[in-house]
Amino acid sequence: MAAINTVTVTLQQVAKTIDHSLLHPTMTDAEILEGIKISREHKVATACVKPYSIPLAKKELEGSGVLVCPVIGFPAGNSTTEVKVFEATAAAKAGGQEIDMVVNVGKVLGGEWDYVTDEIRQINKAVVGEGAILKVIFENDYLKDEQIIKLCEICSEIGVAFVKTSTGYGFVKQANGQYSYKGATIPHLKLMRKHSKPEVQIKAAGGIRTLDGLLHVISIGVTRIGATATVAIMKEAVARGITDKPTTVQFTPIDDSSAGGY
Repeated sequence: MAAINTVTVTLQQVAKTIDHSLLHPTMTDAEILEGIKISREHKVATACVKPYSIPLAKKELEGSGVLVCPVIGFPAGNSTTEVKVFEATAAAKAGGQEIDMVVNVGKVLGGEWDYVTDEIRQINKAVVGEGAILKVIFENDYLKDEQIIKLCEICSEIGVAFVKTSTGYGFVKQANGQYSYKGATIPHLKLMRKHSKPEVQIKAAGGIRTLDGLLHVISIGVTRIGATATVAIMKEAVARGITDKPTTVQFTPIDDSSAGGY
């Protein structure tokens, strides 16, 4: 008999696991406003926005309990450390309460760990100094397990708030010339949880589009996801009988062969 997978959650916990993603490069201000409205209505953790949208998000989310989460160095992570520190500081000063940064992937792949460590430390110091917290995006599709482990160890030593799997936009060229993307995978999430200090939280981004996916990652210790499918996830949570009281619910595990991206 197949194992029955269950997790106990509340409706509020489901909502507060979600960073509602408003990051697609083609999004207009009208579309961003609609996304902010969704974030407010469902009382998610944050609205994750492009830096220029911070003032709009701050205004529209005031009093809602939903935080403003801008990205910096996004999505490639290749700006200089000085520019990334400036961008992070400006984002926090403008009202960003959680800052999602992308590592310099080339430096990670080159094993230039002193550079990588110094950059994360400088950005974390700048963000925390402005009263915000930092999430560090690894872009796991590009990395080997040992590089993911090393980044977890660095982030744990520095004391960042979250380590995050992916941007949702980092497509990798395969041997056949085609581009594909996995985003957050269960093996990588388990690896990140295992090699990060308990106080460092895990964010799964890219490919978590269903309530089952959200419940699966919660069951392995993930506390935040990046998602565009917030409305569908919350609607399904209500349909499955999840309420404001702790509710034990079954879930179907994620198929790791599914495509990534938001």
